[in-house]
Amino acid sequence: MKKLILPLFLISTMAFGQTNLRPQIDQKASEIESKVIEWRRDIHQNPELGNQEFRTAKKIADHLRSLGIEVKENMAVTGVVGYLKGGKPGPTVALRADMDALPVTERGDLPFKSTVTTVYNGQETGVMHACGHDTHVAILMGVAEILASMKDQLEGNVKFIFQPAEEGINEEGVTTWGAKQLVEEGVMEDVDAIFGLHISAQTEVGTIGYRPGPAQAAVDNLEIIVHGTQAHGASPWSGVDPIVTASQIVTGLQTILSRSVNITQNPAVVTIGAIHGGIRHNIIPEKVEMIGTIRTFGDEQQALVHKRITEIATNIAESAGARAEVNIQKLYPSTVNDLELTAKMVPTLEAAAGKDHVRVNPPVTGAEDFSFYQREKPGLFIGLGGMKKGGDPTKTPSHHTPDFYIDESGFILGLRVMSYFVVDYMGMK
Repeated sequence: MKKLILPLFLISTMAFGQTNLRPQIDQKASEIESKVIEWRRDIHQNPELGNQEFRTAKKIADHLRSLGIEVKENMAVTGVVGYLKGGKPGPTVALRADMDALPVTERGDLPFKSTVTTVYNGQETGVMHACGHDTHVAILMGVAEILASMKDQLEGNVKFIFQPAEEGINEEGVTTWGAKQLVEEGVMEDVDAIFGLHISAQTEVGTIGYRPGPAQAAVDNLEIIVHGTQAHGASPWSGVDPIVTASQIVTGLQTILSRSVNITQNPAVVTIGAIHGGIRHNIIPEKVEMIGTIRTFGDEQQALVHKRITEIATNIAESAGARAEVNIQKLYPSTVNDLELTAKMVPTLEAAAGKDHVRVNPPVTGAEDFSFYQREKPGLFIGLGGMKKGGDPTKTPSHHTPDFYIDESGFILGLRVMSYFVVDYMGMK
């Protein structure tokens, strides 16, 4: 009996040794809350698109250096990675924040409203932090300050990843993302676990949402070209009509979701967003081009949906005497929260927000390049409430819109939970 009790006692003591840092974290978070809000407003007023985050990166690097944190710049073009060595041996925990803004013209009358403009895809547009990445950066800068103040007590090391281009960059026909490039540059090689958060404009402040396993969708681009035989519109029997064939393919694709995917486990989406074909009312064109998006959860479901798209498009076309060319470009993989890590960290979420303010989210069909980190090491990605108390999520402007708005009173919970992740995880090792 003694042999059983002693190890349990030691495990409990080790875990307590790090969770006991929570009161210090809470105090420090309260002290720097106003500073974090000031950082966020400055970044919001000076937004930068992906791989152009030069001002933001300098602000981050200068701050980390002032805390005595080792800094690497120009990672994945404009990324900044800070390394804090704890006073005691232990695991290396990574925390990530994305830095890039969007080509959106901000409305509203905030005193720190963005007035930045640029030319994007040949069009003049505003630049706005319309997805909350300014919040993520400011919170992680604050977490760095909190943890640096107690580095001698940390049983391990912390890697702060400030990542560019989460929204994706297309240069010379090649699409890439900051997380993917950072992984390729080795940012995860010495990491034991990684944590990240995303502010949510439709979730009330003080609330944390999470989901074990597949939490956000993989996203892929879809292109289908239907080749027919051009003919006069008055005599369609003299050709092969790619417009009719394309219409049948669009309808056929919807059976994937209703007949091929087990929707009791995870949802899926196949959306055709544009169809182009023809030039005149009385000419049946030679070809029709369709583009769309695919959203799936997990590698197995992704492979199934890709297979069915190809089968349905090519076979329908063949039955009409046409030919379908299917091209699928994989973009982000599914964001999958490690089951074991998630289970271990649920008490941390409850400690930070209170048990009544932690909820399991439904799957989100939006995508996140945090998934590339999770392919390398266990990771947990959570949602942080950013909607005002009592707000109506159905009436609150959503992400990627000109009226996107975040209640700053939710930032302090972000500081606490990200800091708790580090000390609690270290205490488990």
